[in-house]
Amino acid sequence: MCLSLKDFKPDQVCSMKAAIDKILSLSGGESIKDLEQHLTSLTKDQLTTLITNAALKGKDSAALIKAIFRGSPVSKSDGASRRLCVYKHCIPLCESGDLQTEVASDIIGLLMLETHTLPGPSLAALASLFVDAIKVGEMGNGKSLELFPTILTALAATETVAYGKGELSGDEYKKQLINSLCSSRWDHQCVIHLTTMFRDVPLSPEELQFLIEKILRMFLKLDLQEIPPLIYQLLLLCAKGCKKLVLEGIIDYFREQDLRQKEEQKEGESMDVEVQSIPQDQLRHVEGTSILHIVFATRLDHELGREFLKSLKVSQGQPLCPFSIALLLSVARIQRYEEQVFEFLKGAIIKNFKDEQIQQGSKHLQDLLPPCHSISQMILDTVKNSVFGWDHVTQSLVQLGFILMDSFGPKAGPFGKSTEAPTTTAKTPSQLACRLGGQAICPQMHEPIRGEILEQVLNRLVTKTASPVTHFIELLSNIVISAPMILLESSSKVTETFDQLSFLPLGTVQGLLKAVQPLLKVSMSLKDSLILVLRKAMFSSQLDGRKSAVAGFLLLLKNFRVLGSLASSQCSQALTSSQVQADVHSRYNSAANEAFCLEILSSLRRCLSQQADVRLMLYEGFHDVLRRNSQLASSIMHTLLSQLKRYYEQEQDLLPPVKLESCITAQEDQVFLQEPLGHLLSCTVHCLLWHQGVSATTGSDDDEDDEDEGGFQDELYTMLDSVTRRMIKSELEDFELDKSAEFSLASSVGVKNSIYAVLVMGIYEVLMEYNFIIGNYSKNRFQEVLELFNRYHKLADILREKSGKGRTPASKTPRSLLSLGFVSTLLTALFRDSAQSHEESLSVLRSSGEFMRYSVSVALQKVQQLEETGHTDGPEGQSPDKTFYHLCNITSVLMWRYTNIPSAVEDAGKKEKSQSMSLLCLEGLLHIFSTVLQQYPNKVSSFLCSLGEMEGEVEKANRTEKTAFYIRQFQRALFSQLTAGEEDFNSKEAQLLVSILSLLSRLLEPSSQQFVQMITWTVKICKETGFEDISFSKGILSLLFSLHVLYKSPVSVLWELCQDIHSVLGDIDEDVEVEKQAHFAIVSTKTAASTTLLVLSQVGKVLDEVDWLIAKKKGRSISDRTTGDGTQSAGQQDPVEKAVTLQLGTLLTALNELVQTALPAGTCTDTLLRELSRTYAILTTLIKYYIQVCATHPGQLPARLEKLVKLSGSHLTPQCYCFITYVQSREASVGANDKKKKRKEDEAVVAASAKILRETKAIPTLIFNIEQYEKFLILLSKKSKVNLMQYMKLSTSRDFRINAATLEAALQEQQQESQQTEASQVSEESQAPKKKRRKQ
Repeated sequence: MCLSLKDFKPDQVCSMKAAIDKILSLSGGESIKDLEQHLTSLTKDQLTTLITNAALKGKDSAALIKAIFRGSPVSKSDGASRRLCVYKHCIPLCESGDLQTEVASDIIGLLMLETHTLPGPSLAALASLFVDAIKVGEMGNGKSLELFPTILTALAATETVAYGKGELSGDEYKKQLINSLCSSRWDHQCVIHLTTMFRDVPLSPEELQFLIEKILRMFLKLDLQEIPPLIYQLLLLCAKGCKKLVLEGIIDYFREQDLRQKEEQKEGESMDVEVQSIPQDQLRHVEGTSILHIVFATRLDHELGREFLKSLKVSQGQPLCPFSIALLLSVARIQRYEEQVFEFLKGAIIKNFKDEQIQQGSKHLQDLLPPCHSISQMILDTVKNSVFGWDHVTQSLVQLGFILMDSFGPKAGPFGKSTEAPTTTAKTPSQLACRLGGQAICPQMHEPIRGEILEQVLNRLVTKTASPVTHFIELLSNIVISAPMILLESSSKVTETFDQLSFLPLGTVQGLLKAVQPLLKVSMSLKDSLILVLRKAMFSSQLDGRKSAVAGFLLLLKNFRVLGSLASSQCSQALTSSQVQADVHSRYNSAANEAFCLEILSSLRRCLSQQADVRLMLYEGFHDVLRRNSQLASSIMHTLLSQLKRYYEQEQDLLPPVKLESCITAQEDQVFLQEPLGHLLSCTVHCLLWHQGVSATTGSDDDEDDEDEGGFQDELYTMLDSVTRRMIKSELEDFELDKSAEFSLASSVGVKNSIYAVLVMGIYEVLMEYNFIIGNYSKNRFQEVLELFNRYHKLADILREKSGKGRTPASKTPRSLLSLGFVSTLLTALFRDSAQSHEESLSVLRSSGEFMRYSVSVALQKVQQLEETGHTDGPEGQSPDKTFYHLCNITSVLMWRYTNIPSAVEDAGKKEKSQSMSLLCLEGLLHIFSTVLQQYPNKVSSFLCSLGEMEGEVEKANRTEKTAFYIRQFQRALFSQLTAGEEDFNSKEAQLLVSILSLLSRLLEPSSQQFVQMITWTVKICKETGFEDISFSKGILSLLFSLHVLYKSPVSVLWELCQDIHSVLGDIDEDVEVEKQAHFAIVSTKTAASTTLLVLSQVGKVLDEVDWLIAKKKGRSISDRTTGDGTQSAGQQDPVEKAVTLQLGTLLTALNELVQTALPAGTCTDTLLRELSRTYAILTTLIKYYIQVCATHPGQLPARLEKLVKLSGSHLTPQCYCFITYVQSREASVGANDKKKKRKEDEAVVAASAKILRETKAIPTLIFNIEQYEKFLILLSKKSKVNLMQYMKLSTSRDFRINAATLEAALQEQQQESQQTEASQVSEESQAPKKKRRKQ
């Protein structure tokens, strides 16, 4: 209906005005009868035309309707009919949109006031009118819908309403209408109006749920822009109830939208076409607005917040999503929910990482369950989404990031050092959670809270001095790279942190300065403040403060390059011009850097008079400075030369050539190292050789520089040659170090001699490296190298011999001063160099077996240091790329040496105490593989290729095939060991080979054919090898278990091993003869105990998996119960339940073998009792789960569960009690034997009582767990109506009747013992003098 005044003729308008005025005048009179008569004379069409005319004019419409209502009493049928006519006309009139808003509101308001006077049939007719209009989509405006709640309320109050051929109460009729309305199709334009309308309609809980489910289904039919206002109305509606349903519906909707948007994005990327039905930015803005609505509602209604958190905690099966995480983080801004939200998220994240780790570590679990939903990925998605103006989320994201980094960062070990090994990739759940925290923080640096983020990071670096802060340093470094300009805006905070440098641990200082180093190049104020702080720190009273100053100055020297310096492949991070706008050309140019660097060098020269640790840092840093800033060569070389001259004996005839007494200092009765002379010499040699190499490749045009450099070079060469010549001539007596010298660290003389020895050995090593490199394969030079080594070896032998004597421990073997690069070169020359021109000179070194062994042992030492700390001493030791290159070369040599010269050939006819060369090579390979897997996981393929053993086709293969190629080589080596016979079997070598195979097997893809071959080979070795070597058997069985768990469940292997152990050790009942089993030849009498412990350890892991599966099923069943899902059919067992039952069944069978085995007392029996206790505890957990299932889904128990209960009750439990009796009888027999022996010392008594206490604790725990299991079985029997207790037998071990025969035997034994004690006392008295003499 679309009407206007233009639709009426002028004369009609005038007559209508007169008619309206007449009605209004009659209404104003005292007599209503005249008004009634006049209204009766008008037809319905005339009446509605008058109302329309008045409404369109906007005048007198309300007065006219009031007058009509006054003249239409409800008590009369024509009056009620007229009223209904007015209602039926006004409702579509207001909905048409032709009226002014105020006029429509007045009309609706007036109709609402008069609704309660309408009779039941009229109300029913109006309600039906509304329902029909909604069904056909005529309520788009929604104005008249304000009347509908009033009509429904009035309708519910009526007693009876005609319905079809019968009658219904008003309330029932209202319910029928609502049901009809919610079951019909709604036009998407009226959804919001209807939701608003239903807020004023009284609804029962069932009706409210039905309505909300209908509205939630309508979400998918609405435009995105309509979702936030609908959510707002829905949140107001849920004040009546169903809060959980509303929240879950909203979250599910946005979860689906996110998944759909992601799929479209993937399709677009794969097809190179943009397929986007939902624009990403629009979706994110709608999500952000919806989150604000929910948070606002939560602030007003705390019950909504409680329901939200409760539903998330309960619904373990329903995973989180980016929207729900963003909503949680926004709710966390409300103080009362802050702690709960962060605790929930922290727990969910670490649990998710643990679940992923458990599932990835077991093929059995991977086959049973789908992969875990990655909460970390969802949080990262939330981080990405937060850039769309989600300011209410970013603050909480940052807070969550810091909570994760604080909670799961590296923990402090002894002396504040990190307990975690250096690694480039996060592996443990804690490491992954800590890394996730950093990933949540870093992208927020472009937000308004960046100043707060920087402040929090820097505060933690300053305050957490007792624990490692590497994760915060890494975060700061990432922030500097991603947002350098933002940090420059907050440079005052960085400057404040610089003021604390001298009080921070050295590692923190080095990490901090390295992280902010790119900023120093572009901020003069930052650089100046740092230099000021470092100068102050140079004179700090704390040693760490002075070391920090040296570290800072060296960093500046490396990164402020002087004009003309060579480009270095190791230059630090550079900032592009797009990132930074600074006055680089005016003040920060290469020419200006020279004066700056020379000034720093002059400051560093002061360190040469400080403690040895400070000097050591300087010497270790000079080489890197020189490589990055070659123009400083002259200054650095002159500094080193002048320092070296202090300790160099100028007289060429004097021996020794160095002044060792100047290298030490004494304070009271203590002796300290003052000058690390070996490191000074090493630094000088490396700088000289590097400078020589650079000069040879580049040349120089400056004659003055040539003369200057030539001067110090010639002088240094002369000095080093002289030192070499005289060190060869010098005997140990010249250094006051001979076989008679004392090296005990308990006396000052011993300390002084030890320092001298370390210094002299260091000098020998540096000179060996210098002469080898400078010699260029000269036979004379190599002879000098060998003579230097002989001197070194002689002194090392003395030190080793002295350290083995006496109670006072001597210092460990000092770290070699050979550089990793030289070790790589030396090994390659000694073992792989086949050049004809080098053969004669290398034969000099190859002739010495000790020198060959020494070169390999130094390589091993360097690799171990790299594995433990992530770097090595010496030049290039801090560079990961150079280190990796040298590591590849060393591995290639060691691999060639081990595979080409078998240890059996090498050791023939030799009976040496020290390890053979092959074993050293093998140990080196083990540590190298471990290091590469830890620190270079992304370079494994290139590492394997670099070993040089592969054929062309294998070299192009994938990582698994490359790994399999080397695994086969080590398998052959181990097989030759095992086939050589027990006499020639080398246990140490076999263990190393197994350890290497364990490491390499981690690189195999579990689904590959090579992995299956590896398992098959390992099983074969275990089944066919009968060597009684405990260490080897432990290693090979551990390898078998680690492989098997990635292939399938190991329970069947455990069962076979338990049978073998039972067969080998015999039964607890001596009269029983055990059937001989021979599944695994590796199990023997000697290895059975260690195998038992390994098996029980693996049983524990299987029980962990079973426990985890039961917990997962419990969580899902709780979730299903709350959501009303229960899809499992009665006759079909869930695959997870089936797997749990089968696993436990096989384990019970295996344990049944072990409890009948005569295990040796001690660790084996203790561990078995503990694992039995755990088994019964997990059986109890399983029974509790089935009790829970029976409560929600009554039905027959699975047949497999009944079999499991029967197995536990009729087989295992009785044997457990027999085993307990066996253990207790063994204790009693041991106790009786002890009584017959002489009295022991007090310590032995205490130790024995502690052992008994430990064992007696395990037995009651086991009995308690068995009884708990039986208790819940009774409960399950009642719930399921299945008698499970028929399989249980009452044990006699708990029967406390007095056994008369046993009591009499015990009394007789006691009497005999007392008689023997009296007799012994008499004999002791008669022999007292002799006893006294024995004591003397």
